Amino acid sequence: MAGVPYEWLIGTRYLRSAHRRGFVSFVALMSVCGLTLGVATLIVVLSVMNGFERELRSRILAVTSHAELTGMSGSLEDWQTLAQRARLQSGVLAAVPYVESQAMLANGPAMAGATVRGVLPEQEREATGLAQRVIQGSLADLAPGEYGIILGSALAHELGAHVGGTVVVIAPEGTATPTGVVARMRRFRVVGIFSSGMYEFDRGLALTHLADAARLFRLGDGVTGLRLALADPLRAPAVAIRVARALGGDFYVSDWTQNHANFFRSIEITKSMMFIILLMLVAVAAFNIVATLVMIVKEKQTDIAILRTLGAAPRNVLATFAVQGVLIGLGGTLLGAALGTLLSDNLERLVGGLERLLGVRFIDASVYFLSDLPAYVEGLDVLKVCGVAFLLCALATIYPAWRAARTAPAEALRHE
Repeated sequence: MAGVPYEWLIGTRYLRSAHRRGFVSFVALMSVCGLTLGVATLIVVLSVMNGFERELRSRILAVTSHAELTGMSGSLEDWQTLAQRARLQSGVLAAVPYVESQAMLANGPAMAGATVRGVLPEQEREATGLAQRVIQGSLADLAPGEYGIILGSALAHELGAHVGGTVVVIAPEGTATPTGVVARMRRFRVVGIFSSGMYEFDRGLALTHLADAARLFRLGDGVTGLRLALADPLRAPAVAIRVARALGGDFYVSDWTQNHANFFRSIEITKSMMFIILLMLVAVAAFNIVATLVMIVKEKQTDIAILRTLGAAPRNVLATFAVQGVLIGLGGTLLGAALGTLLSDNLERLVGGLERLLGVRFIDASVYFLSDLPAYVEGLDVLKVCGVAFLLCALATIYPAWRAARTAPAEALRHE
């Protein structure tokens, strides 16, 4: 072992110590296991938050437009010209009209509030991927004047509606008559059901033809606004404002980041809080190294004294015991990173198997907006967790190593 520092050789030998039935080695192994579990838990939790954010973003973008331009007066009259001009703007893939309003849907005694959106079926495919989420019927079944409607799966279930049946749509504004205000309503035939995989839309959205929605909500030839599909959804705020200015600027501008800002803000806050809270587990596991090294120092008092009498300086003794703490920390951190990554990559299958085994549902779509538990491992998160964990372990070795370095040889050998 020529060329290897003797501090390294002695430090690694102490970790493999079989003295006192290997108790010291057992405690060191438990420190590694505790650190491994702490690091793995933190990586899994952060990966779940990352997966939830990515899945939420992809599902939102699949069923909603990237940006919307709404008329200041509540409607756009010359929307055909505006849509054509919007499509000519750089970064805009499609600009489609829509009519949208809140309404009450009824099917017998069952009633539910929802957003009724009027679309042009042939153009809707250009703006969102909702057409691919229709599981019964087709978006092409929406024809003007036939008053067909496509319901979200959760909304259809709540109303007890099915394809071929009918629902009554009650508009929010009534009609004034000599006997008073009468609710404006229309019976629609259910021609399809869609399932976006996101409860907010499956429960709160219904699609009908643009002409039928305009007639129901009395917009005439106007529409509520234009929905934009963009080449880069992440630049939606800047592109939407630029397009609105190019069209004259007389619009309310919104985009998917504004409409769902609370979702992503809550995810970021939760992720930060979970990192801080679970970091305490890593800290507890890291500071177990203190107890382990103190026990080793106590057991090796005689060896330390002999090293000092042979000429070892305090810094050499300090390095000997620092090696042990660093190895424990490095081993626990690397094993934790590997275990956390492995669990995260297979988390959906593990949770699914556990749900089938126990017969329970851990993820309620009505609460978490998703029906499964996605996980995505980000390399930056793994590096951050490993870096912090190893730093804590390195700090935990300072006191025991310093205490070993201050051992007085004469005092340690007095009773030998």
